[in-house]
Amino acid sequence: MTRGNWRTPGAILLCSGIILTIALGTRHNFGLYLQPVTMDLGIGREVFAFAIALQNLFYGISQPLTGMIVDKYGAARVLVGGSLLYIAGLVLMSFATTGWELNLSAGLLIGLALGCTGFSTVYGVIGRAFPQEKRTMALGVAGAAGSFGQFAMLPYGQLLINALGWQQALLILAIMILLIAPLAAALVEDKEAQARIYHRQSIPEALREAFGHRGYVLLCSGYAVCGFQLLFISVHFPAYLVDQRMTPETGMAALALIGLFNILGSYAWGWLGGRHAKKNLLAALYLTRSAAIALFVLLPITPLSVYVFASIIGFLWLGTVPLTSGVIAHVFGVKYLSTLSGIAFLFHQIGSFLGVWLGGYLFDATGSYDVMWTMTIATGVVAALINLPIDERQIVRPAPTPA
Repeated sequence: MTRGNWRTPGAILLCSGIILTIALGTRHNFGLYLQPVTMDLGIGREVFAFAIALQNLFYGISQPLTGMIVDKYGAARVLVGGSLLYIAGLVLMSFATTGWELNLSAGLLIGLALGCTGFSTVYGVIGRAFPQEKRTMALGVAGAAGSFGQFAMLPYGQLLINALGWQQALLILAIMILLIAPLAAALVEDKEAQARIYHRQSIPEALREAFGHRGYVLLCSGYAVCGFQLLFISVHFPAYLVDQRMTPETGMAALALIGLFNILGSYAWGWLGGRHAKKNLLAALYLTRSAAIALFVLLPITPLSVYVFASIIGFLWLGTVPLTSGVIAHVFGVKYLSTLSGIAFLFHQIGSFLGVWLGGYLFDATGSYDVMWTMTIATGVVAALINLPIDERQIVRPAPTPA
């Protein structure tokens, strides 16, 4: 066997899925830390929420840059560097005593780490490894792996907090992040061979083309709404349920159910994306998500309604990811998929920043999350409407010139 033959599409998808399971599963634990950290350090919810909001903002800001590095030099180095940043952020967060220290550790370092280890980094490699007819499905499978991390890591994270305290729990999570570096070896690509396959286009040319395409701008704008809705729920939902006189374990179970049904949803939306117009699926997803939120907040809140809502919203949780990346890959090709998906994810994370921070700010200002729930419903309807006019037709490329 020649060197590199073991990096089959299946091996790439498997290792990418495990990386996303670890990286995103750890990320989804932070909602469990809101109450113990704020109570232990004597700080308001807005202080903790702002640190996590910064995390999502830096997660998004770093994505275009890391995407360009991945598309030009490969994903493996980015993943190794990201794992080191992740470990540093978790360790420093465990020793944090002030809001500024949380901003540095949980905000800046972990945010940059997620930019190196998240969807856009691995999706570019997956998109280039699979043919067009299987690409959206493969992206959905990788998204399902990230969802499995949320399902598996949340009970584990709550167990660590209950048994060891939040500081020691963060140190255990840091040790788990070490696994990302060896898995990154599967995502090494032959960039010289790719240069002979794909059309000649520079990154600046690709960016001008994308931002000159009305559909790309609409797609990114809708993606911002996705981040606004999901990160508000992810970070504030456990505390919201405690405010409704439910136990912390109820919130943990709800987030775990979101992760479980997210596995099914990511796979299902990826499968549907290979058979139907992705823009219509995105519109249907956003509209259904708003309807589910509206019913949840209007009906009496009980443990049963919490679990039903978590299951429904989980099925709708990350279906936007393979569909959004699938639209980008279909319209613009896969040469700069990590770059263009990274820019789209920047929009997503700007929405995430606003969802997390506004949730804490409006709660401290009004004493409830009512205004935020209303905003998540309204923005979902807007996102559904702006996805419908997207032009999904593939841009015709000239054949690559033989070397």
